[in-house]
This record gives sequence, C-alpha cells and structure tokens, in this order.
Amino acid sequence: MSEEVKSVKAPKVMSDLRQDIVKMPKAIWDCSGIMIYGRLIRAVIFTTDVAIIANTNADAVLAVYPFTPSPAIAKSIMSVATIPVFAGVGGGLTTGYRSANMSLFSESEGAMAVVTNGPTNVETIEQMNAMIDVPIIYTVVSEHSDIASRLEAGVDILNVSGGSRTVDMVKQIRKAFPDVPIMATGGPTEETIRAVIAAGANAVTYTPPSNGELFKHKMEKYRHQEDNTQ
Repeated sequence: MSEEVKSVKAPKVMSDLRQDIVKMPKAIWDCSGIMIYGRLIRAVIFTTDVAIIANTNADAVLAVYPFTPSPAIAKSIMSVATIPVFAGVGGGLTTGYRSANMSLFSESEGAMAVVTNGPTNVETIEQMNAMIDVPIIYTVVSEHSDIASRLEAGVDILNVSGGSRTVDMVKQIRKAFPDVPIMATGGPTEETIRAVIAAGANAVTYTPPSNGELFKHKMEKYRHQEDNTQ
C-alpha cells in the first residue's frame, strides 16, 4: 500500500441532530482489540442506560448491573443498541441453570457474548458452555481467582475489574496466559487507560458520565445561549 493511500483519513458523517454522542477516550484506540466473529472490539462502554447506548462511538456495550439478570432488561438493551452487546447473565446469586438459561435467552436476542460475575463456579460455566455458542466472558475481580479452571470449563475472554489493582492483575494474567483475550477496566483518565493497555489488555472498558452529568452540561450550554440572546 502506498504512503499516499495510508495517509488518507476516514471521512466523518454526522447528522444535524446527533452531534453530542458519548465518545470513547482517544487512548483506547491504541489497544490491539479482540476479534469476535470478524468484528474488531477495542472500546467497550460500561452502561445499561439505553439513551447512552444509542448515542456512542464505542465498539460494544458491557451490559452488566448489580441486580438479578432479567430477560426484560436484556431485551430492552438489545432492542436499542446499534453496537454488539455483552450481556450480563449472573454467576453470583444467580447460578446454575438460571444463568445458563439467561445465556441462551441473551444469545437468542442477539447478544454477541455473555458475561459472568466473579463468583461464577465451574459447574455454571460448563452448563452455559453446553447450551450456547457465543463467547463466555468471565469477570476477574481478584488475584486469587482460579482462572485456569474457568478457561478449561469454557470461558473465552477474561474481563479484569480489580479497581486500583487492575493494572497489576492484567500483568499477572498476561504472563500466565499469553494468548487469552483480555478486556480490562481502563479507569478515568487517558493515562490509566494507557497503563492497562501496556499491561496487556486487548480491549478496554470505559464507564461514561451518567445521564444526569451529561444533562447538566447540556443545561449549562442552553443557559449560556439564553443569556447571550438577552
């Protein structure tokens, strides 16, 4: 490929009414990404807010929440999402066949992958793996997690969410499992995102501002416009 072709930038197309989308931090695009069914996934937005999900440039959405997984919630998210959905299916309080059935429902509604919580036991993962064809993502929340047994049971991707320990955990996991796809929490800044990528993360999850925070900025903009018209 010639240098002239390489230098051409992708043209941008936006509508008049959809200018204020939630954009992922620029540092995220430096990661390698994870290729799932031929689609490259690098930036994963962590939210269940359907308004944000419908207005973002993320590659996929991590739709997990601190309640019992609900088919109605999963269906609602996937009905508005224009990007692939990684659907939460429990694994903590919700285990066994309920998690497996939730996984099958999520797959039937169009989820690209399903996501299990840290406490998910091997038996539950095996049941899920026997019922579904989409990738299983296991959330690693501690350095003491038995990752090997979960991978053997059918986990395809690791989602590292260790708070302030995330970077060190990614380093340890990458050393122990050089070829396993890793998603990881990127933190709040460009610097923290770069650190987790340097540690070995293939894709990065990002928590966007809340709907309320975004609306606050919008209201301030409107007030400023009103003041200028007086």
